[in-house]
Amino acid sequence: MTADADTDDHRKRSRRRGDSLVAAILAATVAELREHGYAALTMEGVAERAGAGKASLYRRWSTRGELVMDAVYALLPDPAALPDHGSLREDLLGLLRMVADHLAGPAGEALRGLMAEALPEPERIAALREHSQGRGRMMMAEVVERAARRGEIAPGPVSPWRLGTGQALLRDHFLFHQGRIEDGAIEEIVDTVLLPLFHAPPKIG
Repeated sequence: MTADADTDDHRKRSRRRGDSLVAAILAATVAELREHGYAALTMEGVAERAGAGKASLYRRWSTRGELVMDAVYALLPDPAALPDHGSLREDLLGLLRMVADHLAGPAGEALRGLMAEALPEPERIAALREHSQGRGRMMMAEVVERAARRGEIAPGPVSPWRLGTGQALLRDHFLFHQGRIEDGAIEEIVDTVLLPLFHAPPKIG
């Protein structure tokens, strides 16, 4: 089979339904982001690559922004499936390194494009914030709960502000600095911000 034939295969795939169709659309969205970037991504291009009708996309996602958000956040693992490195510090480093890798790929391209589109519209900013913070906080909560079970930190609820701090710092660094997030920056966030933050008891009242 030639390279050209491989490239055109997505146009000849049989139609899918249900979960199989959704998975194909999300995978096609990520592939389109990698090849063309967010600015050039279209619902038509995603539908063609997924072997789906355009109406199938619009029944589930009213805009390409909603589709892209679902596609890139579907790449993140289930919080319960995060590797356990045996200590809070190593778990934090592992999580933030994974997020940095995520931002270095299609998710980062999507984030910049989505931010540019959403800034004038408060409703879209709220939706973007909900997507970006929800899964991230769940993953951080899993890391913190493991540390509490090991006896590294005090057990008990952790505020959403604390859970969102590490990944917010990474997103800020990514959006305002060019290039990949260096490992030294990740280590500094963990050692000078997150470890003191999670070890310090919260103030009540």
